[in-house]
Amino acid sequence: MTKRTRRPAKPTAAKKKAARKRTASAPPVKGVSDIRRFFYRNETPLYFISATNFNLLGADEWVKGFKFISYIDCFDGLHPNLMTPMHEEPHAEFQSIEDINNYLLTHSEVRDYIESRKVDGDAGKAMFLMFDETTEALAKKAGLEVMFPSAKMRTFMDNKVNTNRIAEKAGVPCVPYVLSRVKDYQHLLTVARKLGTDLVVQTPFGDSGHTTFFIKDEADYRKYAREIEAEKECKVMKRINCRGAAMEACVTRHGTIVAPLMTELVGFKELTPYKGGWCGNEIFAETFTPAIRRKARRYARLFGDQLRKEGYKGYFELDFLIDQDTGAIYLGELNPRVTGASSITNHAVFAMSDAPLHLFHMLEWMDQPYELNVTALNRRWARDENIDTWGQMIIKHTEDDVRRVTEAPRSGIWRMRADGSIYFWRMDTHRRYVEKDNEAFFMRITRVGDWLYEGADIGILVMRGRMMTEDFQLTPRAKKWLAAIRREYKSVVPGERSGEAHPMEIGHFKMV
Repeated sequence: MTKRTRRPAKPTAAKKKAARKRTASAPPVKGVSDIRRFFYRNETPLYFISATNFNLLGADEWVKGFKFISYIDCFDGLHPNLMTPMHEEPHAEFQSIEDINNYLLTHSEVRDYIESRKVDGDAGKAMFLMFDETTEALAKKAGLEVMFPSAKMRTFMDNKVNTNRIAEKAGVPCVPYVLSRVKDYQHLLTVARKLGTDLVVQTPFGDSGHTTFFIKDEADYRKYAREIEAEKECKVMKRINCRGAAMEACVTRHGTIVAPLMTELVGFKELTPYKGGWCGNEIFAETFTPAIRRKARRYARLFGDQLRKEGYKGYFELDFLIDQDTGAIYLGELNPRVTGASSITNHAVFAMSDAPLHLFHMLEWMDQPYELNVTALNRRWARDENIDTWGQMIIKHTEDDVRRVTEAPRSGIWRMRADGSIYFWRMDTHRRYVEKDNEAFFMRITRVGDWLYEGADIGILVMRGRMMTEDFQLTPRAKKWLAAIRREYKSVVPGERSGEAHPMEIGHFKMV
């Protein structure tokens, strides 16, 4: 007879209470160096669970015990801290990243992996790019604490209508707007009579490539009438001649930490099929004017402080709109989460010199008292010498067709020859070792056997230097790299050539 192995007992309520008491009596960590040491010595299992590990690339290098659990292995099994299930289990067709995360949390290999890494019966804590109430319930069942405010709160704040109301409380200006239900075109003109007839209408949820509608006349309105009239309330704005900018920040108990302002790549037809769709970012010291940068930092602090009053803590991102005619800066929208810009924020010089923004987010959820001079940190991060120049582009399939991928480039660092062709130099997990203009980091999302369809995320390309000119056009260098990466992909239309299918559904949602 074999001896039965006894599973570790789950922590009792008394044990949890005792642990909280020990934590409350523990001395606080003081300042950035102590915070870094705290995470280097961390014993709590920590996870980022998502479709890919793009958003928090490099987090495992800062935190002992930090692991990625992803549906897509972008690194061909070579990433040292990435777990991807080896076998597909039955599931409904994915409609969102939330569906993918819920699938992962129910997958037997993932459950066994989390169980195997428990420390004294503690499964640890998890971060997600996107999650819902089902995700919360599944995480709880696995013994994981979600390191974000509740899905209910995030959904409320992610609503573009509610975002404007929070901005009003915070004293952060928005593009002139009204909030109203829209019944038809004449009703739109009536509710927006103070805004003119050149309008932008946003529905409460969804990214800008799908749910922002530019309306000059009734013909424009008719294209989007069904989506607009289906909503109980929309945001109707005056159309301005603007450029997009982004800023990431973190609400902490000591104040709001603010990262530098970034430009946004928006609507480039070479990158995205969606007019107004986000397709990348740049970070550099001279982003817009010093006055705009100061206002953006101030507005982000005000907004973050208001979020704290609303009960929110942790990572968030604000999109700003800079009026090219007047120089005014307005709040565009809120993303209460890590985002597609998080990777570029968290690898910049200011972050590497102190600590990346995501580390302060995690600290808010670690039950560890700490002290931090947020004002001094924000001042350091605003200095030009602490901001180096990088750009990233999110490459989508832009054609209105469906194809099967037969060849795909590897993730890692690539080099460009003088003739514009590129070759794979070495595997790496993020951009750290990109040193020269003829080098770039590529992270592959679409793999051999996957489907290409309009809007599918192909991959992310990251380079030193700017990707846009001063008048916000792609630079010749950026275009050369984009064309070279696309040439590395080979694909066929269905029926032309058989190939091993990978269980990846067609789904019109962003993977990053």
